[in-house]
Amino acid sequence: MVMRKHAGERLLFGGTILASAFLLFQIEPIIAKAILPWFGGTAAVWTVCLLFFQVGLLAGYLYAYGSVRCLGRRVQAAVHLGLLGLSLWVLPVVPPESWKPGGGENPLLRIVGLLAVTLGLPYVLLSTTSPLAQAWYERRGQGSPYRLYALSNLGSLAALMSYPFLVEPALATSRQERWWSWGYAGFVILCGGAVLCAVGPAKASESGAPQDDAPTPGWRQQLLWVALTACASTLLLAVTEHLCKNVAPIPFLWVLPLALYLLSFILCFEGRGWYRRAWYWRLLPAAFVGISFGLSKYGAVAGLRLSILIFAAGLFVCCMFCHGELAAQKPHASRLTSFYLMCALGGALGGVFVGVVAPYAFHGPYELRIGLACCMFLPAVLALQEGRRRAGWLAAGLAAVLLAHLGFEVRNARGGAKVMERNFYGVLRVSEADGVRTLMHGVVNHGEQFLDTARRRQPTTYYGPQSGIGLALLRSGRPERQRVGVIGLGAGVLAAYGREGDTYRFYEINPLAVDIARRQFYFLQDCPAQVDVVVGDGRLLLEREPDQKFDVLAVDAFSGDAIPMHLLTEQALTLYFRHLRPGGVLALHLSN
Repeated sequence: MVMRKHAGERLLFGGTILASAFLLFQIEPIIAKAILPWFGGTAAVWTVCLLFFQVGLLAGYLYAYGSVRCLGRRVQAAVHLGLLGLSLWVLPVVPPESWKPGGGENPLLRIVGLLAVTLGLPYVLLSTTSPLAQAWYERRGQGSPYRLYALSNLGSLAALMSYPFLVEPALATSRQERWWSWGYAGFVILCGGAVLCAVGPAKASESGAPQDDAPTPGWRQQLLWVALTACASTLLLAVTEHLCKNVAPIPFLWVLPLALYLLSFILCFEGRGWYRRAWYWRLLPAAFVGISFGLSKYGAVAGLRLSILIFAAGLFVCCMFCHGELAAQKPHASRLTSFYLMCALGGALGGVFVGVVAPYAFHGPYELRIGLACCMFLPAVLALQEGRRRAGWLAAGLAAVLLAHLGFEVRNARGGAKVMERNFYGVLRVSEADGVRTLMHGVVNHGEQFLDTARRRQPTTYYGPQSGIGLALLRSGRPERQRVGVIGLGAGVLAAYGREGDTYRFYEINPLAVDIARRQFYFLQDCPAQVDVVVGDGRLLLEREPDQKFDVLAVDAFSGDAIPMHLLTEQALTLYFRHLRPGGVLALHLSN
């Protein structure tokens, strides 16, 4: 009978943790996909979403730590049941239309605020479930709870892998939100049962406080936990942003890096020795070289599959190292809430560094390189901490060499740039060579102009007279006063086609791009047509505007080399045709 009771409790706690992890990581791509079109479809939207999720995880772990340390069993149960009931009022988790952006504002705070309003409390409660249920499990005398951590990550991985292959193809976003909300309501019932079970007599002290014989981790140990998780989190976000910005911000490329990150957690905490230090310490330099190649000009022209493979393999090796060392450093189970709190703090710091600090502190995309450099120094720190001075200094020397290589790459990235600036939407770089001024977004050409006065109104690059858009604008039978709409400004090359009496209306989401087009290029100021530049997402602006009656509407929006997918949906095409005159031309730039 007792064995059945223990088996039932293990099943209840395990099921609660599995359900919470699945829902936690299922809502991440659901909500990100729902709001992606509101903020330009750029990769930075997913980065900020990951930042919010990391901070939400930290809030959940902080709640778990305080609840276990400071509250008695009955008070803890009452508080948690109350919060679970309160969270049901948030359902269904549908982003309010009132949070759609206007134009020209910084999207970071709006995205964070939108996510907090839409699913803040349910997300924090799902985040707190794993450490809290593990603490209850350990207090009930069911054994070491660390395998439940691997179970939690297994549920997270199942959620992520099922989304792009099963959920997204089968269900519209609105139905995904409703089904998730019903799933969350079921989780509340399951978790409520676990809470009531946890109120029962404890095998440890009644308050759930740590056992007296369990050593208290020192500040150096806790700092190491933070450093390892911060490094892995930085690499996760930086690799994801790089892939989405230079390929496409689609759910599969959101999911792949996060799935590898979680897989490393599962393998390292499952307890069967998947992490072999000798192997992964040797693989780290190879990962550094591979990712550095992928970031170089040679990697930029590598095939799509090879690029994804290089970054995925490099990220996995680095995460296995960080999480393997983290698992080796884990404390007694009675200290697990403080351990998870430090892990969540490191994850949040990595998210803040990539999502908040880097876009405003650096002129270029250096966060991935910085994360790699930090990952290379960690073996030296560990070896010196363990008293292996020779190995430690050898690792430090190798890390210093690789860091010098990183500095060389950073210097070359800025070398020759007339202007190099960055904001939420990425890095814009203006350079000059052979009488031509070029605008680059990441590694992709976004417009060129001849500096010679006689040639500077000549359309260049993708926009010559024999290009698709050139033929559309110069077609026979075009009206004497042509009205042209353009989604995506770039350097403003299409304004070269403007004539006296024409109207050219540009929609550009990035205020920095507008500023650079006006300051560094002459297409807009030399154009004899009436030129209007409206700041904001083209699709959202067209939804709000009366019919523009364009003769030509050109959709030429890119984030790096990725086309924002919300600009190519059936709904978007219907909107574009609404703004065209009868017989007007819709021109789509699909060169990638």
